[in-house]
Amino acid sequence: MTPAVTLLKRQKQAFKLHDYAHDPAVASYGLEAAEKLGLDARTVFKTLVVQTDTGELLVAMIPVCDSLSLKKLAVAAGVKKVAMADPVVVARSTGYVLGGISPLGQKKRLRTFIDQSAQGVDCIYVSAGRRGLEIELAPGVLGRLLDAEFVSLVVSS
Repeated sequence: MTPAVTLLKRQKQAFKLHDYAHDPAVASYGLEAAEKLGLDARTVFKTLVVQTDTGELLVAMIPVCDSLSLKKLAVAAGVKKVAMADPVVVARSTGYVLGGISPLGQKKRLRTFIDQSAQGVDCIYVSAGRRGLEIELAPGVLGRLLDAEFVSLVVSS
């Protein structure tokens, strides 16, 4: 069991686990999950960790088929600038490895922002804390557990 799954069980939240055979050679872990589980990529969310100009780490969750707008995230967080965080710092702070970072059960709870598109679907899929394992749950449940804000985070096309 991963810390994410343990947290959901402890909080008595409804969720489903989906396991698939992870290919270490794949370029995009999130798109791999959508493809192997036969899911709409707009419902599979990747967990990205950024660092603000003041050094604070933040979590941004967006559909795996989209790109994060650093500018929109900075505005939502009320900071001047954000940049992708160093992978070593991310692993140390979250307790998870890249490609398996769950927004749930992180070692240190970070301010979290979820793209507002999550509110338009009944369920979303997020990493369960290891590559090849996804959690299916209601976006509202995820938002409550993380005390997250739902905002526009993706680059407009």
